[in-house]
Amino acid sequence: MSATSVRLDEKGRLTIPRSVREALRLEPGDVLFLETDEGNRTLQLAKAFNPFDVLAEHALAEYRAGRTKNIRQIAEEMGVDLDNE
Repeated sequence: MSATSVRLDEKGRLTIPRSVREALRLEPGDVLFLETDEGNRTLQLAKAFNPFDVLAEHALAEYRAGRTKNIRQIAEEMGVDLDNE
């Protein structure tokens, strides 16, 4: 863990140094969470991730690795006839 100092401007904004943005892969428009401890002495900053993006990335990796099945394969394994009305 490393520390760096930044200065708050008159509108309450701070600039995250480029080296930190690059290390955390922060891009313009990213959403960040701010959290303080109980004594309001420490501020923690964390990048927010869309859970659907994380799930989509995982699903694509599984598909590319050949570890996915289509609905017909699953139905066949379970003994379900999809063509029976």
